[in-house]
Amino acid sequence: MTGFEFPAGTAGPAGVLLVEDDAGDAVLVQELLGDHGAEFTLRWVRSLSDALGAVGPSTACVLLDLGLPDAADLDGLRKLLGMEGGPAVVVLTGFDDRVSGARALALGAQDYLSKAAVDGETLARSIRYAIARQQGEESSRRLREAERVRVENARLERGLLPRPLIINDRLAWATRYVPGGRRALLGGDFFDAVELEDGTVRFVIGDVSGHGPDEAALGVALRVAWRTLALAGQPAPVAMTAMERVLEVERISDEVFVTLCDVEIEPGLDQANLRLGGHPAPLLFDGERVREVTVDNPGPLMGGVQTGRWAPNAVDLGEDWTMLAFTDGLVEGRDASGNGRLDVEGLVEVATVAFTKADGLDEVADRLIAGAEEANGAPLPDDVALILLSTAGRWQT
Repeated sequence: MTGFEFPAGTAGPAGVLLVEDDAGDAVLVQELLGDHGAEFTLRWVRSLSDALGAVGPSTACVLLDLGLPDAADLDGLRKLLGMEGGPAVVVLTGFDDRVSGARALALGAQDYLSKAAVDGETLARSIRYAIARQQGEESSRRLREAERVRVENARLERGLLPRPLIINDRLAWATRYVPGGRRALLGGDFFDAVELEDGTVRFVIGDVSGHGPDEAALGVALRVAWRTLALAGQPAPVAMTAMERVLEVERISDEVFVTLCDVEIEPGLDQANLRLGGHPAPLLFDGERVREVTVDNPGPLMGGVQTGRWAPNAVDLGEDWTMLAFTDGLVEGRDASGNGRLDVEGLVEVATVAFTKADGLDEVADRLIAGAEEANGAPLPDDVALILLSTAGRWQT
């Protein structure tokens, strides 16, 4: 006989598993809990191996005999406590051994009882308290895990969401990052902007394929590499080639790639050179209309088959301009009809409304995301990063 279930009264929420090789002691436990049948559903198995297979989501507490045929000393306790999300464990023994009890408690057992000295009320109370303590410990563990995730997310945010290093008072700027589906954790989109000593302004925006902490960490590494190279005065082709080398070393698989938009604005702020690596071209607002920047020399994405071919595209900015660079999450949601993607054409319409009605660049950024979400009918599924730069007097503060 390997085990059976005792009909311990009306089934309650607390499933108790008795691990005991002696049938007489098993009957004793049933009798002790006889007056508490409404609280517990009791199941009996004879060995540790049977117990490990019997523990399930409904098992709230295990009553464990230390003298099992397939578990010496405290080995059975260790294995039960090692189960992820496992139940509370109350250790039972046929003799009063305080040393073993202290060791069991030190390992993580919720209580230790001598079968020779326990009565029904004591056993029932021990089970109740053990379950409550286990639930409290599990809640504390989840809180600690949530805090760990929060701290890690904050660290990734600091890496992915830098404050642009721009001091020219002719330039206004705004940035945004919204995780896909409005989830808490950021993905691999990144951006940055710096002003060099000669007045040149450079900015970058990129998108690591995939979602999750590995992609976010890779995005941080690429952004930091770009800022370091840009501040060191390395030209865009050198910086982009170096970033691709970082990608190839740091990515978790050869299938991970990056799209990138790198823009260099001349000190006069009226001309720019744009390089694309499989990335959407920016939008430009000249005070009258919004248009997509014309790109004659698009380049390949980073980490793909073709590499190192990111030719410049000259852009005549004019005097009063606003440039919007973004990751493709902003245009991959549905359009207002629900029949297709928003795409760049739809974004131009959303941006036209945003630029016309907003009082500042921060409001423009918020209206862009809100407009894309309204067209999609829900939070955008992919991560969205955007950066706005402008010389237009209406945005200056």
